[in-house]
Amino acid sequence: MNKLEQLREMSVVVADTGDIEAIRKFQPRDCTTNPSLILKAAQLPGYASLVRELLDAAPKDGDPEAVLDRLTVRIGTELTKIVPGDVSTEVDARLSFDKDAMVAKARHLIKLYEEQGVGKDRILIKLATTWEGVQAAKELLKDGIRCNLTLVFSLEQAVACAQAGVFLISPFVGRITDWYKKAQGVESFPISEDPGVQSVRKIYAHFKAHGYQTVVMGASFRSAAQVEALAGCDRLTVSPQLLADLAADEGTLERQLNPSEGHEQESELTEAQFRWALAANPMANEKLAEGIVAFHNDTEKLRALLANF
Repeated sequence: MNKLEQLREMSVVVADTGDIEAIRKFQPRDCTTNPSLILKAAQLPGYASLVRELLDAAPKDGDPEAVLDRLTVRIGTELTKIVPGDVSTEVDARLSFDKDAMVAKARHLIKLYEEQGVGKDRILIKLATTWEGVQAAKELLKDGIRCNLTLVFSLEQAVACAQAGVFLISPFVGRITDWYKKAQGVESFPISEDPGVQSVRKIYAHFKAHGYQTVVMGASFRSAAQVEALAGCDRLTVSPQLLADLAADEGTLERQLNPSEGHEQESELTEAQFRWALAANPMANEKLAEGIVAFHNDTEKLRALLANF
């Protein structure tokens, strides 16, 4: 078996793309999108007729936000027809510090999916891992709406999610490594010392030791080696290019992370502790803010694309 096939025996493989053809090719169980990926997808020839259909159906004096929501859901709906598992759909990054607004937007997106015949059991709502995002996910869980908390850069962010009962978190590997490469002035790290890989391993081990049920899904990979170093993680969301690299490699892939049953207890993380830990971690603080702004900027580009389509 190639390394992609071996990886599938250890971890759930998720496609980090909104490209239908790439998803058909690699046949992941789940797929995840964000504003950056929706922007790319909307510019693909395969989606042109869908975008045109939505724009033609929208009232000329209608709310552009409504068109954006419907596009996001329509692309997500198409993806549910291809993958058998979960499709992640992201809430507008501008709302990342407004719990009530995130809850309202998530409920609205789920309603739009239901109008397309897609149940909430197929959708993960993606929220940035701010304190408000964690609390929004906790509230949405009462409605049976599962969330994917993204832009996780620290153990404290991860623990807050787990204690809130969040379904899944996406700790970002490559962006952590990028930060440390720049901060330390190095071109690369040995994979055993890669800061992004180490961060996910630490979160995974902590979750298993404490019996947390929240799914850990490594994300934001820069190389196939980083993916391989996390073989055995609950889920891994990987770009089409890296999926192709793994599929082309006939070498042996060794499991790196192993599940264990744990029951260690730890005190509930408070809002003050969460905010202090984030403020005291320059990497996590910077990358969280940067990620939120980047997703917002791509949402603005998508709005402009739709206005001039």
